[in-house]
Amino acid sequence: MTQTTQKETVIVEGSYAPTMVEFKQGVPAELTFLRLNNQGCLDKVHSDALMFNLDLPINAPQTVTIPTDQAGVFDFSCGMDMVHGKVVID
Repeated sequence: MTQTTQKETVIVEGSYAPTMVEFKQGVPAELTFLRLNNQGCLDKVHSDALMFNLDLPINAPQTVTIPTDQAGVFDFSCGMDMVHGKVVID
């Protein structure tokens, strides 16, 4: 039986919306960031815990695979660490 990949999109427009996304543990997951304007320092997003670092061009969705082998709360933030979001895996 094939597992369906969980997919969520975060809109980047002065902040992250939603600021928290949830995935089920053990099911493949993809998180897409879509930046809609050049407000603030949101041209990059990174997470040390989830091992990604993305440039976010305007109107160009960027997708990262989220490891779901461990449950927990994992932070992501803009390049200057001023705007924050969370990935919850449970």
